[in-house]
Amino acid sequence: MCNGCVKKEYPDRGNTCLEDGSYLINYLECASCHQRDFVLISNKATEEDDGEEIVTYDHVCKNCDHVIASHEYTFSVVDEYQEYTMLCLLCGKAEDSISVLPDDPRQCAPLF
Repeated sequence: MCNGCVKKEYPDRGNTCLEDGSYLINYLECASCHQRDFVLISNKATEEDDGEEIVTYDHVCKNCDHVIASHEYTFSVVDEYQEYTMLCLLCGKAEDSISVLPDDPRQCAPLF
């Protein structure tokens, strides 16, 4: 991973978790060839471990194959919630939790 390629290391993305793609707003230029061109995705792998889906891939410079960052995205179901996380030098860090029920119990107002 290369911190010379990004404007900010691991920017806080709130609850925006990317399973695929690149956060190009944070891309400065390739520190190796000094070009600002497309960022390719390579070495993409998906594995499932104990009910958790883990997607990993590398962000790579289109011109010189320099590895800009390694991306990790996870998805799991815990109790009645879908849990998402993302950690990447380029795309940032984020977490999200969504209820699998039609009405999220955390969003309901108390009756009394």
